[in-house]
Amino acid sequence: MHILLIEDDLMIGDAVSVALKDQAYAVDWVKDGVMANEALESGGYQAVLLDLGLPRRDGLEVLRQARRFGNAAPIIVITARDGIDHRIRGLDYGADDYLIKPFDVDELLARLRAVLRRQGGNATPLLSNGSISLDPTSREAQRDGVKYLLSAREFALLRALLLSPGIILSRSELEQRIYGWNEEVDSNTVEVLIHSLRKKFGTDVIKNVRGSGWSVPKL
Repeated sequence: MHILLIEDDLMIGDAVSVALKDQAYAVDWVKDGVMANEALESGGYQAVLLDLGLPRRDGLEVLRQARRFGNAAPIIVITARDGIDHRIRGLDYGADDYLIKPFDVDELLARLRAVLRRQGGNATPLLSNGSISLDPTSREAQRDGVKYLLSAREFALLRALLLSPGIILSRSELEQRIYGWNEEVDSNTVEVLIHSLRKKFGTDVIKNVRGSGWSVPKL
């Protein structure tokens, strides 16, 4: 799951980035509005955390431009601007949620999980394809009544597949959800993680479509 963090405050940005990585999100962090729009134009993010008081370009303009160019990723505004007019403008410009600073990082993570569930059309906290279920809050997966605690990258890969059951994700798409910009990508990471998950849950849990990628069946 690849998250774009747009925040110029180094202390807040560092704290949020660490918390996201602890929850097995891949994070790219930019610190001004121009870089934010460039990152958003490149696409590939499953969600965006957006400060409004940014250097070089205001966050509301970043938001408006992203929506104007068709970027549909969920965007959570995180800002010190607590006036009702700012909140209304943010939501009207296309934000999916609005969180006032200072905030508790656990609340931000919960709001992020909620917008990701809504984006996937799932109102329940568990991700499931009808055979295997995954709890994003505890990093536990379950099949046939047996629970397994997954490693961070096992969890990240299985979460990516369960958010879109039946949809084939290529190696590059899966790597993008596991690694951030500054992380070195091991050439066989995806295969190693899939092998590990199949050992836990059975070979039928993740299907390989030769030459295309992997998916979990939609049951």
